[in-house]
Amino acid sequence: MTVTDQTPAVLDASLDATDATRFAARHLYWMGWRIGRIAEFLDLPAGTVSSWKKRDGWDKASPTERVEGALEARLVQLIGKEQKEGRDFKEIDLLGRQIERLARVHKYQGSGKESDLNPNIDRRNAGEKKKPARNDVGEEGVIQIVEAFEASLFLYQRHWYRAGQHERIRNLLKSRQIGATWYFAREAIADALETGKNKIFMSASKAQAHIFRNYIVQFVKETTGVELKGDPIVLANGAELHFLGTNAKTAQGYHGDTYLDEYFWINGFEQFRKVTSGMAMHKKWKQTYFSTPSSVAHEAYPFWTGERFNKRRRKDDRVEIDVSHSALVAGAHCADGQWRQIVTIEDAIAGGCDLFDLDQLRLEYSDDEFANLLMCEFVDDSQSAFPMMSMQRCMVDSWDLWRDWKPFAARPFGNQPVWLGYDPAGDGENSDGAGLVVLAPAAHRNDRHRILEQHRIKGHDYEAQADYIQEVARRYNVQYIGIDINGMGDAVAQLVAKWFPRVTRHRYTPDSKAALVRQAQHIIDRGRLEFDARDIIIAQSFTSIRRELTASGRQFTYSAGRNARTGHADLAWATMHALSNEPIDVLAEGERGGSIMELYE
Repeated sequence: MTVTDQTPAVLDASLDATDATRFAARHLYWMGWRIGRIAEFLDLPAGTVSSWKKRDGWDKASPTERVEGALEARLVQLIGKEQKEGRDFKEIDLLGRQIERLARVHKYQGSGKESDLNPNIDRRNAGEKKKPARNDVGEEGVIQIVEAFEASLFLYQRHWYRAGQHERIRNLLKSRQIGATWYFAREAIADALETGKNKIFMSASKAQAHIFRNYIVQFVKETTGVELKGDPIVLANGAELHFLGTNAKTAQGYHGDTYLDEYFWINGFEQFRKVTSGMAMHKKWKQTYFSTPSSVAHEAYPFWTGERFNKRRRKDDRVEIDVSHSALVAGAHCADGQWRQIVTIEDAIAGGCDLFDLDQLRLEYSDDEFANLLMCEFVDDSQSAFPMMSMQRCMVDSWDLWRDWKPFAARPFGNQPVWLGYDPAGDGENSDGAGLVVLAPAAHRNDRHRILEQHRIKGHDYEAQADYIQEVARRYNVQYIGIDINGMGDAVAQLVAKWFPRVTRHRYTPDSKAALVRQAQHIIDRGRLEFDARDIIIAQSFTSIRRELTASGRQFTYSAGRNARTGHADLAWATMHALSNEPIDVLAEGERGGSIMELYE
C-alpha cells in the first residue's frame, strides 16, 4: 500500500511523541494497513505496534468508534491549517455535524429511544397536540438552516456575507451563473428566520423574482422538511417575503431589506431604484443590488460608477470612485456609502467554485458574449445594428402581461399559431451553438410579436437538432418554420421537411442578411417585439450583430463573429428567421401571408 493524503495527522500538540505516534498507528490500522507496513512507515519495531494493537483493543473498536477517530483526526488537521480555503470551512462544518450525529447514535445505543436520534420526536409528542403553525420550522430548524447556509458558501460568497453584516448598500457586478441569486435567497431566509426582518425581492420580471422563491422553498424543504407556502411567504415569526416584478413600481406600502436582481437589464431602472430605496429607507433595512453588466448607456451605469451621486452634490462634495476590477475584486466600501465588488467567472473559480469548464465556455460564447456575461465588461454597442437600449425596451414581465401564455401547461399557447425560427449549429466537433425560438406572431399591424421560448443547443448532430425542433413543435400549433440552410442547416431542414413540408429555407448572402436585419430593426424600433426580461441572452445576441465589409471589400454584411470557436448571435438570427414570415408591408388584420420564401444567392 502506498502512502496517501489520508495518512493521519498528529491529533493534539499537547500529546507527547509516543502518544501521537500511537494514535497515528491506530488510524493507519483502521484504514486497512498491515502491522508490518505501519511499523515500517512510522519507523517502529513491529512488536511495538502489535503490542499497542492488543493493549488498546484496536480490533474490538466498533464501527462508530473507528469513524469517530477518523473524523477527529481530519477535523483537527483542518483546524490547524493556517491558510484555510472555502472548501476547508465547508468540510469543518460538515465534520462537526457528523460528530454531533454520532453523539446521538451513542445515546440511542444506550437507551433504545428513537427520540435520542431525533429530538423533534419528543417535541412533537409533548403536551397538547396542536396543528403546527404555518411556515414554522421550529427553533432547531432555524439553527439547521443557518448552519447549512453558512456551510455552503464559496469564498467570494463569504465576502458578500461579511459585507451584509455591516454595509447598508451592497452593489455587485458579477458573472452569470456563479450563484448570486441562489446565495441571496439563502442569506435572506436565514436572516429572516433569525431576526424576523421582512425581505423584498424585485426584478424586471415576476418570473425572475420567483426564482428567489423557488430557491428558498427548496432550501428550507431540504434542510428541515418544512414546505413554505404562500405568496408572499409569511413566516411563523411574522417576517414577510415578497416577490415582485414590474408591479414593484406601485409597491409603496412594503418595507424591509430589498434585493434587486439583474438591475442592469431593467428598463426604467431609475424608477425601480426609487421604489427600492423607498422600501428600505429606515436605517435598519438594507439594500442589495446585483447584476451582470449591459451597456454604458443604461440608466443604471451612473448609479454603479457613482456619477449619479456626484451629480447631486456640490462640486466641493464630489468624490472619486474607482470601479475598476483591480480596485473592487475583493470588495470595497466606497465614498458614496455603497459597498461594491466585481466577481468575474475567473474570480469565482479562484474562490472555490468548481462548476465551470472555461475552455468549453469560450467555445460556446463569442468573445463579446464571454466578456460581457462572464468577465463583467460593459457592452460597446456603438457599432451594433441593435443597440442595447433598443433591445431592453423589448424586455417585459411576461407573467403579468401575457395572460394567454401558460408556460407549465402541456400546450403552453393552446391552439394559437406560432412561428419557429432556427439557426443551426456549424459543422465539426468544436462547432458553434444553435438557436431556436418560438414566436407568437402579432395578430395585426399594431400588435407585438412575442418570443415565448428560446433554446440554445450545443453539441448535436443534424439528426438530433431536427429531433429537438420536432419535440418543441409538438407542444404548439406551428404555422411556420424558418431555417438557415448554410452548413449543417441544409440537412436539418431536409429532416424537418419530412414532418413540416412547408419549412422555409434561408440561404445567407450579404443582401439576404441585410433584408433580415432591416426587417427586424423596423419591428424593434416600433416597439413590436417582446420577450421576457429573464432572457437577457436574447438582448445580448442581437447587440453582438455589427455591420462590416465582406472579405472582398465590395459589400456590407452583418456579422457576429461566426466561426468554429465563437458563437454567432444564434438566437438573434433565429428570431429574424421567424420574423421574416411577416410581410414587409405588414398586411392588414387577419392576413398572414402564407407564401414560402427562399432566399438564394
